[in-house]
Amino acid sequence: MAEGFEEIEAISIIDVLRRADLEVIIVSIMNDLKVTGSHRIQVVADKLFDDVDYDFVDMIVLPGGMSGAKNLNNHNGLKKQIECFNKKVKFLGAICAAPLVFGELGILKDKKATCYPGFENYLHGAEITGTSTEIAGNIITGKGPGVAVQFAINIVEMLLGPEPANQLAVEMIIQ
Repeated sequence: MAEGFEEIEAISIIDVLRRADLEVIIVSIMNDLKVTGSHRIQVVADKLFDDVDYDFVDMIVLPGGMSGAKNLNNHNGLKKQIECFNKKVKFLGAICAAPLVFGELGILKDKKATCYPGFENYLHGAEITGTSTEIAGNIITGKGPGVAVQFAINIVEMLLGPEPANQLAVEMIIQ
């Protein structure tokens, strides 16, 4: 997470993934574990970026928020990890404005993707679908705050398969 993150996206995703019994590590790219969202809600991260061993991480997920996404995009260490994950075909996710980080790295080229309206120009080479969520191989993108829970359910499906994702959606009264 970065200063200015979209709270609904971050917290919804964390909550849904933990309900699916997935281990979630909240990582701050700031120099502090406390990260303030775009609506002034503070979240305490579990670890700082440099304290994570990414060899043991299955997926990187970026919440949106305009200033949060720009802060993520300005973090060279994060961008190197994203490129490494993509080369290894490890899972990557970004929602709202955050797909711009993937777009700026060129990893959405010739892939279907979605983002918050107005950020399409940052998704260089992507086939912009405008759908709520889009899965293209190892990468999932989401449109914005209103689809954060469905985005997270789709991540559960990517990581655990359709059965656990469907069961969780039923338990959460999503379907």
